[in-house]
Amino acid sequence: MIALPTLRQLRYLQALHEHGHFGHAAEACHVTQSTLSAGLAELEDLLGAQLVERTKRRVLFTPLGNEVARRGQALLLDAEALVEMVRSTVEPLSGPFHLGVIPTIAPYLLPRLVLPCKEAFPHLQLYLREVQTARLIDELNDGQLDAGLLALPYPTGTLAITSLGNDPFYLACPADHPLAARDSIDAEDLERAELLLLEDGHCLREHVLEVCKLRPTRQQDEIKGTSLPTVIQMVAAGLGVTLLPQLAVQSGALDGLGLVTRPLKEDGAGRQLALAWRGSSPRGEEFRTLGDFIAGIAANTRE
Repeated sequence: MIALPTLRQLRYLQALHEHGHFGHAAEACHVTQSTLSAGLAELEDLLGAQLVERTKRRVLFTPLGNEVARRGQALLLDAEALVEMVRSTVEPLSGPFHLGVIPTIAPYLLPRLVLPCKEAFPHLQLYLREVQTARLIDELNDGQLDAGLLALPYPTGTLAITSLGNDPFYLACPADHPLAARDSIDAEDLERAELLLLEDGHCLREHVLEVCKLRPTRQQDEIKGTSLPTVIQMVAAGLGVTLLPQLAVQSGALDGLGLVTRPLKEDGAGRQLALAWRGSSPRGEEFRTLGDFIAGIAANTRE
């Protein structure tokens, strides 16, 4: 029989490929650097080929090493899927669970989600990571996350998706702003206003522009908020107006700032909240159950 690499050796290789540093890779694998180095040396001896060039300054993978790392990652994901399949059969929604959440959802939903989730699924060990959408999708595909809370529309490739409901947009402005006198707001109103947006990389920026059929102005390219709380503070300072998802408004993000909100005239103008996971995961039914639970929490948050 052919001698095969162990999952531990492949995990060491994958960690080094991801971190590009022996010390950081060893830390990620919860082993000493010498243990990780020895494991990789054993893997190279087993395969009869050099996978990594070691220098004092950096770690450089050989072309063969890159290919072995890529295929090794696929094997690790298959092994994890095997364990997840058995675990989900024995006790659904239990064990470690890594959930990514985008920054325009995390601070407004998670405070209302974590404790009810712990009560509903007492054996689920929930690990949370706040990350922008593009990175969240990459980490889902790489197996670093089990599922992700994000907002649509956004290209998600082969990921499986379950909708958590609509999250409509509201105009937020100072109480003495001319738009505060309107019962509702349309795109023409926003074209004439100093609309403040998040910086590039936040999908909420694109959602706002798409819903309102707007192109960013020079001012919007120059004045951008790094986070939704920052944009809200800019509005409170009188620098302009913004559009906020109902999830943020109803969670109290504007409390004490003297701001008012007005709905948009267009029905359904907003974003879709969704839970995403790898389409190849055997835990699809579990994730749909979790999605239904999160949708209920989100609906109560928006009431």
